Amino acid sequence: MRILFVGDVVGRSGRRVLHDRLPGLVTDWKLDLVVVNGENAAGGFGITEAIYQEMLDAGADAITLGNHSWDQREALVFIERAPRLVRPVNYPRGTPGRGAAMVEAKNGARALVVNVMGRVFMDPLDDPFGAIDAELAACALKSDADAIVIDVHCEATSEKQAMGYFADGKASMVVGTHTHVPTSDHRILPGGTAFMSDVGMTGDYESIIGMEREEPMTRFTRKISSSRFEPANGPGTLCAVAVETDDATGLARKIGAVRLGGKLEEARPQFWT
Repeated sequence: MRILFVGDVVGRSGRRVLHDRLPGLVTDWKLDLVVVNGENAAGGFGITEAIYQEMLDAGADAITLGNHSWDQREALVFIERAPRLVRPVNYPRGTPGRGAAMVEAKNGARALVVNVMGRVFMDPLDDPFGAIDAELAACALKSDADAIVIDVHCEATSEKQAMGYFADGKASMVVGTHTHVPTSDHRILPGGTAFMSDVGMTGDYESIIGMEREEPMTRFTRKISSSRFEPANGPGTLCAVAVETDDATGLARKIGAVRLGGKLEEARPQFWT
C-alpha cells in the first residue's frame, strides 16, 4: 500500500498548497491512502466543516487533529457527522468524536487511523501509551486492518520516539506532528514500523511556525501580547512523509520525506519517481 501523511496544514497558505498539489500526487504516485493533519487549518486554529470537506475533496482519506481540535467551536458538533475526522484518542470519556477510525483506502483496503496527544509540555490528557495499547489490542495489523497509521501529536521529540518504539511491529507507521518543523530522522524501526519524529507543517515557512512574525517576535522580545496570532499567507510548502507497506504484513518497506513548493529544499520519495 502507498501511504502519504501530510503534516499540519496551517491557514490559507497550507490549504492552498494542499489543494494545488495533493490531487496530482494521488494520481502520479498512485496513492492508496492519504492522511492529513488539519488541526491548524482554519486561520491557524482548529478546523471547520467546510475545510474538512475541502480536504476530502482534494484527496484526503482521513484527517487528524490535536490540541487545537476545538478552537473552532463548530467542530464539537460537526465531528459527530464527520466519520473520517479523528481527534486525540486519549481525550476523556464523553468527548465528542472518535480517536480512531477505520477508513476504506482508495484501493479498497482497510486502514485504521489513530490520533493521540502527548502529555509532555501539553494538556494533561489520559495516558497516551495506554490508549494506543488498547487500540492496537483491539485491532491487529493484517488480521483486522491492512494498515495502521498513528499520528502522535506531541511537543517533546522523546515522547514521539518512545511511542514509535512502543508501537513498533504493530503499526504500519507512527509519525509525529505539532512542532511544525520537518525532521530528517525518517526511518523504518527494527520491528518494521515507519517512523518520523515530525512531518513538519504544510504552510508558509517565511514565518514563525506558520504565523506572521511580528506578534510572536514581540512576545519573545518584549513579553507583551499586542494582538492575536495570524497565519502567514505567502507561498506554502507541502511537507509530508511517504510510506510503502508490504501487502503480506502491513509493515513498512520504504519511507521517504516529501517537501514540495515554498521555501524548503524539495524532497520526493525516489522509490515512486
